[in-house]
Amino acid sequence: MDRFSSALLERFGAERALVARDQMLAYECDGFTIHKSLPRAVVLPETTDEVQAAVRIALAHEVPFLPRGAGTCLSGGPTPTRPSLVIETARMKRVLEVDERGLWAVVQPGVVNLALTRHVEGRRLNYAPDPSSQTVCTIGGNLAENAGGPHCFKYGMTSDHVLGALVVLPDGELARLGGPAGPRAPHEPDLLGVFTGSEGTFGIATEITVRLSRDTEGLRTLLGAFASMEAACGVVTDIVARGLVPAALEILDAATIRAVEASVYRAGYPQDAAAVLLVELDGVELALDDDAAEVESIFRGHGAISIEQARDPEHRKRLWKGRKGAFGAMGRLRPDLYVLDGVVPRTRLVETLREITAIGRRHRLTLTNVFHAGDGNLHPNIAFDARDHDERARVLAAGHEILALCVAMGGSISGEHGIGSEKIDHFRLMFGEDDLDVMQRVKRAFDPRGLCNPDKVLPSRTACAESSRWPAMVARVLDAEPPAAESGP
Repeated sequence: MDRFSSALLERFGAERALVARDQMLAYECDGFTIHKSLPRAVVLPETTDEVQAAVRIALAHEVPFLPRGAGTCLSGGPTPTRPSLVIETARMKRVLEVDERGLWAVVQPGVVNLALTRHVEGRRLNYAPDPSSQTVCTIGGNLAENAGGPHCFKYGMTSDHVLGALVVLPDGELARLGGPAGPRAPHEPDLLGVFTGSEGTFGIATEITVRLSRDTEGLRTLLGAFASMEAACGVVTDIVARGLVPAALEILDAATIRAVEASVYRAGYPQDAAAVLLVELDGVELALDDDAAEVESIFRGHGAISIEQARDPEHRKRLWKGRKGAFGAMGRLRPDLYVLDGVVPRTRLVETLREITAIGRRHRLTLTNVFHAGDGNLHPNIAFDARDHDERARVLAAGHEILALCVAMGGSISGEHGIGSEKIDHFRLMFGEDDLDVMQRVKRAFDPRGLCNPDKVLPSRTACAESSRWPAMVARVLDAEPPAAESGP
């Protein structure tokens, strides 16, 4: 056994330091299953001091290290690219403090997203960000990815609900960023803003102060079914244009509806619809009936096949069950799923979806769409069999085309899933060399030794080398030689 493994076992014991291959198989990937790589070791700390100890052991042995929460990330963020130490924070799951009057809580990073809301729901409070994986994903992972969710259209991303963090920096030292007073105090550089969404490349949060929200007085949840995706997207545009601000605007296409209705997530969605639109309104009861009537009027104006409004909490839960379980239902289509995360302007949803469908057909792939329509955050899902190397290559190629399309439409390669290793080869679709140089300088300021979650988010500074990685990645999947790079100026 090497000295690095011995040091981990001495500090954490055999129960919380995993160094055998069979112990680490569960850590070889996250939800982005195309890229798999075993860690060198895994540790399971329970306190800030233990996270510091793990980082310092890694530094002493020049071993790269990275944090991991529940592993629900969809971009390869917690998957090692080199023989690395994975620092799993799932055992750090205590709610440390709740201030009901100040509307904030301090939690450890392993607290599950929905568990926090359940912890405070008796006080009529909640934690607003609600990723589809909220029954499993952790607050630490949400912070690292700047996660969103269906209700972020009205309530914002994780960055809008994080007030502070205690962070173990890449050199093993501690830094306290922000605090319960929020961004207005103290007046200093917004390092918390820089840290949020940095995907574990700037350090590891061990305590997180989050903003809590009061429960709204009332809810109205409506489901409209439409004969075309164009009609469903038209409703979204008109709802926003009329000044309504729903808590959520979610669309599922026909293929997703069929998969959901054939699964344990069955919600009673009309299976003859080309698309369904789930609209949730919240606020004071006095105004909700009028708002719901206006939404129904817009539904009818776009030729809705059917309109359904939740009659009670159980009915609402059923309508949401299909949306929340949509990704899980995709398992009925093929063994593996590649979930993309592009963003386009809301007014260009229809033409973007039309092109995405064409890309799927061109590459002979099973492709579905379920997405946050209110803010144009698309989630094209490509179902495939990872054992088929040719199909895997086609999946990667289609994903690249879809992300390039989103940028061409005036959007982004990611809305809430992060860059990780999945999109690192696409980063230059959005940013030039000067932009990347500034970002690399910020990274070096936090992590001068380059050992904290390396090879994530930011591509290398050598443009020609990075531009050749895409065909090389496809070639690796095919176990073939990469094609020769095209000559150019």
